[in-house]
Parts: sequence; C-alpha cells; structure tokens
Amino acid sequence: MPAVNLGLPSVGAAIALVDGSSVSSEQAELAELHHLEMEAIHNGSVASVHSWELVTAVDGPGTRMTLFLSGCLLRCQYCHNPDTWKMKDGLLTTLDDLVARVKRYKGVFDSTGGGLTISGGEPLMQPAFVARLFEECHKLGVHTTLDTSGFLGKSASDKMLDNLDLVLLDVKSGIPETYKEVTGRDLAPTIAFGDRLSERNIPVWVRFVLVPGLTDAVDNVDAVAEIVSRWPNVQRVEVLPFHQMGEDKWDRLDIPYPLHGSHPPDEALLVRVRAQFEARGLTVF
Repeated sequence: MPAVNLGLPSVGAAIALVDGSSVSSEQAELAELHHLEMEAIHNGSVASVHSWELVTAVDGPGTRMTLFLSGCLLRCQYCHNPDTWKMKDGLLTTLDDLVARVKRYKGVFDSTGGGLTISGGEPLMQPAFVARLFEECHKLGVHTTLDTSGFLGKSASDKMLDNLDLVLLDVKSGIPETYKEVTGRDLAPTIAFGDRLSERNIPVWVRFVLVPGLTDAVDNVDAVAEIVSRWPNVQRVEVLPFHQMGEDKWDRLDIPYPLHGSHPPDEALLVRVRAQFEARGLTVF
C-alpha cells in the first residue's frame, strides 16, 4: 500500500517561536505533518495500517481480505502481533486506496461468500476510518466483519454497527482478575459491547484463547461460558489453542515475553474446555 503524501509545503527558513528561539524548517515540517496526520486519522480519511492479506475460512466466512490496523491498548501475554501495538509504526493509507483494493477482489468475495475483515491491533483505535470503510463496503455489497476485543466498544458508532455484518469478539477471560492478568485491562467494557451487539442482534463469533496455566482454570472458562451464553446472537465459540508463533516478534522488539516455555494445550484440555461451552448450549469450534 502506498504511503500518503499529505501535500505539505516546503518551508525555506527557520521559524521564530514566541520565546525567541527557532526551529528548523525540517522540524516545523515534521510538526505540521504530525498535525495533519492526526486530523486525517480522526476524520477517517486515512488509517495507520500494519498489513493486509487474503485468507480463507479464518477471519469470517469465505475468502476474505483481512486488514490489520496499527494500535492497541491491551497487552495480552499471548499476543502474536506485538508489532501492531503502536499506531506510529503503521503505514498511513488512504480510504480511497483501500476501497479500490476491496473492489479489486469483489468477484472473489461474491463467489466464496467472503468479504472484508478489519483486525489489528485493535481496529476500534481508529473508529472513524472503520466506520467509513464499512459504509463503502456495504455500498458495494461486500460483507463486513470486525475483529475486536470489545475494550473500546464505546467508540463504535451506531452508524458503524449499521454497516456491520459480523463481529469476531475476543472474550479473553471471564473472571475480571484473570482478564486483567492476561491483558492489563478491565473486562467490563467487553461485556458492555457484547450486550450492545446482542441488543442489535448483530451476529457474533466468540473467540477464546486457551493458555495452560493462564486462562484454562475451570472457573474462568465457566465464567466465559456464562457471559457468552446470555447473548442469543452468538453463532459459535472458537476455542483457539495457544501457540508460540509470536515469541520471535517479542524477541525482535526486545520486549520480555511472559509465556516463554509455556506449551500448547493437550487434547484432553481442549476436550474439557469445549465441553464446558457445549454444556451451555453453545456451538463450539
């Protein structure tokens, strides 16, 4: 995706400040660039994008374009994309460029029942852009999916939800203390967002990452199942086995990895956890 040229004018001389000091033309240009970038992100005409890919049967139905936005407030211990945490590390990309890319793959989406999934990071860090892109997708007849933790659910406007066909909602734990241990944040906003989606009857696929020694306690899984079972719009629960594929990224970024040496769940644990969800009448994958 091309970087955005915001059309900044060249500044030919140092700029005097109120205190009598000055900044170079380069410093002034960088300051103006930052201001224009943030204004464009705020109105949704551009987004800080980490990457995108075409996937099948992973991030929603059919073949999908999954767009990964940069920026996330959670610090999940098992995060496999810590390189998406900071918005400043993404590539500024225009709404028009992404709409053109969606149009390019519309035939694939139509033939497979797929569409666009916006993930991250946390896409609700850039809600204006998400709302505008989903609106453009619906104009094209393209299915839309939001992959979110729900922590920033208050940022999702009613207009965004009007153009939303499916939510992949990560319910990372059911006990508040465990949720905070896993993510560094509070559980309540996710539940509130799930309640809002239920009130609007927006289809939801719940995702739960199973980490031995962290999220696998019987009472924690029961608590997740209790929360989820009260949402009649939940179509399925995906129990995702923890893996170590993200550890190399933590190492490259020189971030201490909290789950070094942890192992994926064995089959017996997967069977037990899936059975806990099924006992609530939920469809489990």
